[in-house]
Amino acid sequence: MTEKPIHVIGGGLAGSEAAWQIAQHGHPVVLHEMRPHRKTDAHQTDGLAELVCSNSFRSDDAENNAVGMLHSELRMANSLIMHAADKHQVPAGGALAVDREGFSKSVEAALQEHPLIEIRREEVPGLPPVDWGSTIIATGPLTSPALSEDILKHTETDALAFFDAIAPIVHKDSIDMDVAWYQSRYDKVGPGGTGKDYINCPLSKEQYEAFIDALIAGEKTSFKDWEENTPYFDGCLPIEVMAERGRETLRHGPLKPMGLTNAHNPDVKPYAVVQLRQDNALGTLYNMVGFQTKLKYGAQTDVFRLIPGLENAQFARLGGLHRNTFLNSPKVLNEQLKLKAAPHVRFAGQITGCEGYVESTAVGCMAGLFAVHERMNKTIDLPPATSAMGAILNHITGGHISRNDAEGPRSFQPMNINFGLLPPLEEMPKAVDGKRLRGKEKTRAKKQEMSRLGREAFQKWISEVGH
Repeated sequence: MTEKPIHVIGGGLAGSEAAWQIAQHGHPVVLHEMRPHRKTDAHQTDGLAELVCSNSFRSDDAENNAVGMLHSELRMANSLIMHAADKHQVPAGGALAVDREGFSKSVEAALQEHPLIEIRREEVPGLPPVDWGSTIIATGPLTSPALSEDILKHTETDALAFFDAIAPIVHKDSIDMDVAWYQSRYDKVGPGGTGKDYINCPLSKEQYEAFIDALIAGEKTSFKDWEENTPYFDGCLPIEVMAERGRETLRHGPLKPMGLTNAHNPDVKPYAVVQLRQDNALGTLYNMVGFQTKLKYGAQTDVFRLIPGLENAQFARLGGLHRNTFLNSPKVLNEQLKLKAAPHVRFAGQITGCEGYVESTAVGCMAGLFAVHERMNKTIDLPPATSAMGAILNHITGGHISRNDAEGPRSFQPMNINFGLLPPLEEMPKAVDGKRLRGKEKTRAKKQEMSRLGREAFQKWISEVGH
């Protein structure tokens, strides 16, 4: 009796990786890719695993960089995408960059030649029927309108976002708490709150004026052609656009000082206050409230470090505002990436709310492994929380703090892998002589220890799930 195939919809990085993992475990796959019959606004070719933006997979340093840690884990998992990237590497210093054409052709050839993989060039216009059985949707940020519409029908009206309105996210331990302080506006205790739920950074009138000048003068990115007709949503207005509408606009909006008292200098009322709000359950990341922006990345770091308390801020991600399609994953997916409303369907890649080539590949890898174990009627433990894959999965399916802001963008936003998504160390590493490390040495040692523990845990996990 012929085994029923597992279907994968989308031939990008996540879909290609998911199909490969399933086939390598001995199960048949049908990989659906709508190009060339239906093109997208971003793709230039019909090739599988086409890199539509940069040709860089970012840092390959597994000891000091979280994305390098993710590279290492994917190699342990015998990733097709990482194998092709290593094979077609081009010089890029400490980064892993690839020849994009050679890379795509290599991935496509491996999938075409695999005896258990069938590639169908066709659009799947909606959620697949139940009789298809196990299916993975990995259609990326440019999911077709027909499929997007059907996903909405099977979930809720806020299940998909068509615009990223992203405020910068700061590593908490880089905020100067000798300047900033904890307090909710008017000491309000909301659901699960303490009255000290925000980190507040005060600005004097002079500091506020300098900040507004820099914000207006900062270099901005332009919308791509296919983004230009997408209007700003309520609450998603870029902070620099608000500033351009009047110098006092921000002081009466996201930077209003009302209901806040500077704990370090209670007798002086701040002229304006920047608030940061806890962004993940671990409490390691804080987002800058109301700071969605079209400023270029270099301008963001320069401008936002003018804010008292953020002079040495380290950003887990910078802000942005661009068209995208991604699920409200913590709400609609379970911990194994299944759609709660249609459990025969899993999602993978950027549509789940991860960001970046390597992260998309990692989620595709996990979705493929989950589907394999389900087909074999075997249970599978989730990847360890200390690993980079476990951290990405946790962000997508439950590590984010959910909010219902009536005025503002939905709180769940796509994220690159970073050390702020990993659990804090139980014990900080020390110098050889046993003394406490400080400054850059402490930061470097902390990252190396988190990476070491994560890679060891992942190696144990992947060996137990079939590698």
